[in-house]
Amino acid sequence: MQDIKELTRDELAKWFEEHDMKSFRAGQVFKWIYLRQADTFDDMTDLAKDARALLKEHFYIPRLEIESTEFSADGTEKLLFKLTDNNYIEAVLIPQKDHFTLCISSQVGCAQGCRFCLTAKGGFIRDLTSAEIISQVRDAKQHLELRHKIEEQNLDKINDNPIKIEPKRGEPTGNAGSLANIVFMGMGEPLANYDAVVKSLHTITETDFGLKFSPRRVTVSTCGLVPEINRLCMDTDANLAISLNATEDETRSMLMPINRKYPIKELLNACRSYKLKSRDKITFEYILIKGINDSDADAKRLVSMLGPIKSKVNIIPFNQHDRSDFKRPSSEDVSRFVQILLDRQVTAIVRKSKGDDISAACGQLRAKLIS
Repeated sequence: MQDIKELTRDELAKWFEEHDMKSFRAGQVFKWIYLRQADTFDDMTDLAKDARALLKEHFYIPRLEIESTEFSADGTEKLLFKLTDNNYIEAVLIPQKDHFTLCISSQVGCAQGCRFCLTAKGGFIRDLTSAEIISQVRDAKQHLELRHKIEEQNLDKINDNPIKIEPKRGEPTGNAGSLANIVFMGMGEPLANYDAVVKSLHTITETDFGLKFSPRRVTVSTCGLVPEINRLCMDTDANLAISLNATEDETRSMLMPINRKYPIKELLNACRSYKLKSRDKITFEYILIKGINDSDADAKRLVSMLGPIKSKVNIIPFNQHDRSDFKRPSSEDVSRFVQILLDRQVTAIVRKSKGDDISAACGQLRAKLIS
């Protein structure tokens, strides 16, 4: 038995043809799974009984188990997902002005060893499958919609009972627009799990039958795997974000071991040749760490480095945690650094990390089981 979410719509259409059925059935199945949140093939009432029986012989439609949820004071919600092999991953629902952004994981743990990142402290366990990546989006979307229903009914113990209200079978759940953005910025390095990530993107951005997220609303972040960056623009229209974090190789290699293999010059060359649509920019994420990469000279080097690239910069003051000696710079130092960029016409913002009180902010995910 196979998780049907492992198949793209084209793959499922081919499967139907190989079993002497019309390929358009794939679109019907996708609508039930991703738009109507169906959990069984019996729910799919516009499919013939023989088609449903055949699907049940070969596939199933599992959900990730939500082991626990945590709420931040700022409204951020962290979901701890239990996988079928008893490993854990985390995803984060981040409230924006009128929508939510979902930060999802691509691996159990991470092998990159970035010194500022708590996820790296736990090491690497395995890649996620494309179905497990897709499930984070599908299940978080349902969770958010059911949360809205709970709130409408004035029930307040969401943490104690995260997904106990079941929608009517086959009923499309409401508030679909509430989840607007997907970012691959959770546990793991997305481009180290390249094939599964790209495959999942096909379903996440399938606009007719899949999860219906515009590619402009999906961002893949990488620490700098240059060969995969060169491939990514050919395989997807999702946005690209680069975790940069330093302006010279010595410091970046100390912070991010990947820099020893793909140093800054090679990384920036890949970014310069990255094929962007006319309005798109590459986002450079720069975690600002006190006394490490926050000097005026760093800011000026950053301006010079990014000059030839269509880019914008997210400045992220370091989120301190008890397993790192790094410190967060003062608000004055953050403002000074950003102002140097702005004065030189670099598009830059300070990204306010949400959920740091529940270890859900940038660099803090570690799939900690709450006992």
